[in-house]
Parts: sequence; structure tokens; C-alpha cells
Amino acid sequence: MLASADRVREEQRLLWDEFSAGWKKWDAELLGWHAPFGDALLRELRLRPDSTVLDVAAGSGEPALDVAAQVPEGRVVLADISAGMLRVAEEKALARGLDNVDFQVCDSAALPFGDNTFDAVYCRFGLMFFPVMSAAMREMARTAKPGARVGAVVWGRAAQNPWASLILGTIARHSELPIPPAGNPGLFRCAPTGFMTRMFKDAGLTEVTEYQVSTELVHETPESYWEFMTEIATTVAMGLAKADDESRALIRSDVFELLGRYQHDGAIRLRSTATVVAGTKP
Repeated sequence: MLASADRVREEQRLLWDEFSAGWKKWDAELLGWHAPFGDALLRELRLRPDSTVLDVAAGSGEPALDVAAQVPEGRVVLADISAGMLRVAEEKALARGLDNVDFQVCDSAALPFGDNTFDAVYCRFGLMFFPVMSAAMREMARTAKPGARVGAVVWGRAAQNPWASLILGTIARHSELPIPPAGNPGLFRCAPTGFMTRMFKDAGLTEVTEYQVSTELVHETPESYWEFMTEIATTVAMGLAKADDESRALIRSDVFELLGRYQHDGAIRLRSTATVVAGTKP
């Protein structure tokens, strides 16, 4: 398991470094799309102006930079396995004049922080990609102070997320992709009802709540959606990389046709549903 987990972590580090340019390019679109999920999560954290906060798998910086603005007397640490993604976050922090942020390249399963350090710890859209989620959850709980809130956002079921399942399902139909073993990193790994609640309780957290939030991914054209997904979604890019040229052309054609079902009011609108979960460290 250890060797396998290490291999997955290294693959993910390289992949997210590669995709950091896409996340920088589409930053405004990502901010608008993910805002309802981040807002719901931050309400659960019960932040104070002087809170010290840890964002695990902080990526290109959201919602950590919003958190930094909400804790002007506190501090926010952005931790991620990808130095490339954190460079994007640092550029954004500088542009916004935020001086209460720190950046740490590290593994979620071995966080380089002391016990009982942070007033709030969270992970938005990262847990489902961790090789050993239970280890990351233990680390998040360990680094939280007694009484601190720990939170996460993960994607809901595939059927609730046509923004991703539409293109991923099309790739699967045209490619002879092996079915990954249960429990492997993936977008919908944490989707079953109650899954996250059990994980939080297993990490020793109490007062655990779990609920869903939905919004829409909106694009004006099929071309815009295709460009967006192939430049920010690692699972899509990996699937397309395993298809030959003819299959890729068919996938693109089929995706464009399917998107017609989601055209409303002059735009393509794709449902996006995530689970928000939070608990308290006793």
C-alpha cells in the first residue's frame, strides 16, 4: 500500500504541476462556479478575525484567499502537493495585497505542522484524490486545536454532476479503459450518502453535519466547455490521452451533441452538486 500510495502522490504532483497553467487561465470561471461551495464551507468553519487556518490541497488559492480577507488579524496556510498550483495562488495573493498567507508544499498524509495548531482546517475538492484519505483526515484532525472546526467539500454522485459525467461517460464509451478498483482516487469516490460523515467520525470529530449544495457550470458554447474541461480536469485529460485520434474526434463530436440537451437561455448549463461536511475536534 505504501509504495502504491507514494506512486500515486508523485503522479498527482506532476499532473497538477502540469495543469496549473489551465487553472490560472480559467481562474475567473472557476471562482464563479465554485463560489457557492466555498461559501457554504466557510460558514461551517465559524471563523474569527484572528483565526489561524489551514487549507489542505489549496491548489490555486480558493477559498483560502477569501479566508485570508476574513481573518485580517489571523493567518492562513495554503498547503498543497503541487508547487505549480501554489505559485498560481501566491501570484493571486500578491495581486490582492494579502500579507497574512503562507505557502507550504507538502503531502496531506504527513502535514508538517504541530498538534493543535489551527483554529480551522479544511479541504475543498481534494480529499477524493488522496491515495489514503483516512491518513489525511487524521492529519487534519491532529493539526486542529480542541474546539476547532474541520470541514471538507467533495463532489456528489455522477448523476448529480453532468458537468463531469457527460464527458467522462463519453470517453468511457469510446475507450477501452480499465475499471479502477474500488477506493481508488477519483471525482466521485466520496459521493455515497453518509460516507464523509463516517470518515469524519472515524477521525475523532464530533458534531458532524453533512448536506449538499448545487449550482451550475455555465458556458456559452460547446467549444468553450471542451476547452475548459480539457485544460482544468485531470481525469478528462488522462482519459483522452488513452484514446487514439479517431476516438478523440468521436468523443468530441458526441460531447458537443449531448451538450445540446443542456442549452437554456442562450447558454449551456450543467448541474454541479457537492457534499459539504464539517465537524468539531473535541
